[in-house]
Amino acid sequence: MPLLQIDRQLARDSYYAATAPQGPAFAPLHGTVQADVAIVGGGLAGLSATLELSARGFSVALLEAGEIGGGASGRNGGQALAGLACEHGEIEHQLGLETARRIWAMSLEAVDLIRQRCKDYAIDCDWQDGFLSVATSARKAADLQTWQQRMAEVYGYEQRWIPKNELPGWIDSPRYQAGVHDPASGHLHPLKYCRALAHLLIDATRRPGTAPVQLFEHSPALALEQGTAAQTGITLRSSQGQLRAKYLLLAGNVYLPELAPQMAPQLAHRIMPVGTYIGCSQAIEAERLKALIPSRSAVCDTNFVLDYFRPTADRRLLYGGRVSYSTRTPPDLKASMAARMHATFPQLADIGMEYAWGGFVDISMNRAPDFGRLGTAQNIYYLQGFSGHGLALTGLAGKLVAEAMAGDASRFDCFARLRHRPFPGGTLMRMPALVLGMAYYRLKDLL
Repeated sequence: MPLLQIDRQLARDSYYAATAPQGPAFAPLHGTVQADVAIVGGGLAGLSATLELSARGFSVALLEAGEIGGGASGRNGGQALAGLACEHGEIEHQLGLETARRIWAMSLEAVDLIRQRCKDYAIDCDWQDGFLSVATSARKAADLQTWQQRMAEVYGYEQRWIPKNELPGWIDSPRYQAGVHDPASGHLHPLKYCRALAHLLIDATRRPGTAPVQLFEHSPALALEQGTAAQTGITLRSSQGQLRAKYLLLAGNVYLPELAPQMAPQLAHRIMPVGTYIGCSQAIEAERLKALIPSRSAVCDTNFVLDYFRPTADRRLLYGGRVSYSTRTPPDLKASMAARMHATFPQLADIGMEYAWGGFVDISMNRAPDFGRLGTAQNIYYLQGFSGHGLALTGLAGKLVAEAMAGDASRFDCFARLRHRPFPGGTLMRMPALVLGMAYYRLKDLL
């Protein structure tokens, strides 16, 4: 079954869609449109780039194949975290400690960017400070403490170590042996945030000093024609129109290879679609929910195949933890997600799941983000490979692209220098190979 068809089925029972205010509707692209920058993808990366480019005087036209925020940007776990999906040692190994420190600082800026936008534009997206990283065994607890100490010593990043005897004051679960509290990270309602940015873009075009913005929904970019130099620009073709621009940003992630396989084939083999699944519980009494996680922080364990959860603003527990590396949807999501929640919090045995949904994220081989440019003209940029850690980083990525197009690519190029390998096995065998690899990591998590 095509990825987009599976994705639409997974979106039907989303808690976020049921509780977010309706977003603005945008017409499909018709005829010929001209802009300084064309953007493919109406998720957080594309929206953030549009906002930042418009503020710098670039006219922007964005093509979204479905609805704004309809993919992973509006359906994820809602955790906005410092750092990257990969171990930061991967960045040190490739780029050296100085650049690794710079990238870590930018990841903190990514979280602050959300806070600042919420403050500056009065965005109501249920923002809540705090993140708990928790270990499920004594060995993992020792590894977590080593990491926490090194982040303080090498990166100057202070977090609170929580030994086992203090853990009940932070999380009321028998599963965990120790934890680390990060006050700088947090969580939010991602679809509310996406739709608020779309409203903001409409308002931005009416303010003096900002360039025009055009957003088109239900307008998949199907083909790309590129000139031989940046001055000749690019042409994107959709089903009912075309978009001409000097610069192009590809921010379609896992959907781009399926919708337009010939547009950027060199990118497709560097990412894989991974299904991730989330449940949201029935409403829970306020005091009872507070007792589970008194700080109301988001929580994630340190397993390779991890569980993550957080309280919502309307007194529910949102719980994620199932993944599929074969794109096959696990059966009976509500029951399976409820079982995972009950294993972590046995005291919630009487609470079921009211919602269960999923979607696809794009993972890279080393879990590091994959940003860069295509072609000799250097006017086509791409953002992909957020690897399930993109809620905050996508916003920063859009800002870095805008900086680069405006003439300062120094920060963008910190990420563009990261090397990425294709997934082994080619088109036919890479997914079975990944399934076997993940079975190995699941076994390691249990040992």
